[in-house]
Amino acid sequence: MSEVKVDSMGPRVDSGTLTIGAAGDTVNIAGTAGTGFPTPTTGIAASAITTGTMATARLGSGTASSSTFLRGDQTYAAAGGDMTPAFSVVKTDNQSISNNADTIVTFQTEILDTNGAFASNRFTVPVGTADAKYFIFAQAACNSGNNSDLKLAYLNLFVNGSRQAMSAFDARSNQPRLIGMTVGKVLGLGAGDYVEVKAKVDTDDAGITIDGSDSQTTFCGFKIIT
Repeated sequence: MSEVKVDSMGPRVDSGTLTIGAAGDTVNIAGTAGTGFPTPTTGIAASAITTGTMATARLGSGTASSSTFLRGDQTYAAAGGDMTPAFSVVKTDNQSISNNADTIVTFQTEILDTNGAFASNRFTVPVGTADAKYFIFAQAACNSGNNSDLKLAYLNLFVNGSRQAMSAFDARSNQPRLIGMTVGKVLGLGAGDYVEVKAKVDTDDAGITIDGSDSQTTFCGFKIIT
């Protein structure tokens, strides 16, 4: 191996280009850059990176970690979001309801209540919670106990005492004994707003029951990530 020692190097002609090695060669430059050493490149085209890796911190500003992602504006942001308040409750006791009257459906067992926001058969957005969109869902089974008794059945979502969503079942042409219904809606809610489930039936029999079954009568909801 040969060694060449010089104080300076430059192109043989005044072209401004100095070529060291050829394509495919590996050129190692040791030592510390001094005066006149080229300024490191600050921008590299993506097509020029064909092999190797690059530190994630070089790709954008912010903290790069397993819980963040790189956004289109080249900043790192936290992944996921907060889907609370959230709740889920079920009915375990049968409930008798009057004919042709909106009746609040009662629920006895909490499966989930992240913010203690469910009480007295209603979900209330906690104080201090910013306005947001929530997905709210309910289902219920209305049972007359006798065949060919039920005519009409309604399941409703009420917000602050006002109906916001309704599911209706018209069985007047073939009156059944049992009707199962579901209702769901995306609702804009703010602190202090409350949501209740109400059922209403039209029947030939006064003895209508909302079945107490954790698989038939439920109520749940959660804040949608924005």
